Amino acid sequence: MKNTSKDLTEQEFLNEYDITKFDRPSVTVDILILSIINEDTDNYRKLINKNLNILLIKRLEHPFKGKWALPGGFVKLNESLETTAYRELKEETNVSDVYLEQLYTYGNLNRDPRGRIISSAYMSLIDSKKVTPQAGTDAIETRWFKVYSKVINTKKETTQIGVIELKDHEISLVNDDIVLKSIVRVEKKTIGHQEVTTRRIISNDDLAFDHAEIIQYGIERLRSKIEYTSIVFNLMPELFTLSELQMTYEKILGKELLKANFRRKVAKKVIETSQVTGDNIGHRPAKLFKFNPCWNKD
Repeated sequence: MKNTSKDLTEQEFLNEYDITKFDRPSVTVDILILSIINEDTDNYRKLINKNLNILLIKRLEHPFKGKWALPGGFVKLNESLETTAYRELKEETNVSDVYLEQLYTYGNLNRDPRGRIISSAYMSLIDSKKVTPQAGTDAIETRWFKVYSKVINTKKETTQIGVIELKDHEISLVNDDIVLKSIVRVEKKTIGHQEVTTRRIISNDDLAFDHAEIIQYGIERLRSKIEYTSIVFNLMPELFTLSELQMTYEKILGKELLKANFRRKVAKKVIETSQVTGDNIGHRPAKLFKFNPCWNKD
């Protein structure tokens, strides 16, 4: 009589186990790499403008050959998801030891024309001054794109089963004469005490796979987290002015903030130093601040 799994020790069960009896989809990671980059200006009297930027690669191979995509790659059998993310980040940006967090897992059946491929998306916030972008083996080039995001359409409907809210988010990625535009529809259903949110791309220009959806969610997550965490300081240099910090918040949130309200809001998160900015022509020296790592330890 053949032993059943109930009669075996765990080691005996594992020795007999056939892992190929279940489908084995491939797994990738995609990385949303964001930075704040100063914009060049010829007017020395004007404060330096800053923009939220995302790093994209231009694909060398099919599928989506010649299209723009998030950096990423396939997970090796001897790697964890996080290890793969850090490896791909190093290969695509030549940096390591930076902020990295998992966003979401994407597994729609038709998200990749090559077959059943599941992707775990990560978000990385880096100081662009410490980065030397370089194309990996599967990329023609890498470029920073300015990020603009806004809601262009909303609709709210109350039905017998609950409330349905639709928002169309327009994402524009700009690098000189290249403009990549996508619209992602976010649908939130509220049924009783339960909320279910889904996203789908309804238009897309030259972004590969479902990366427009990943980008939209990453921006949404970042905008939410800067309100109650210190995540934004991963984008800042060691020393900064409060005006620079406020501009960074504004570029991420996509709106202007009142100076007095903003400074009250971040007061615990920063420490004033004894240093000031250099005597730049046309500007008075400004006090320099640094991040307070103990801001939430009260």
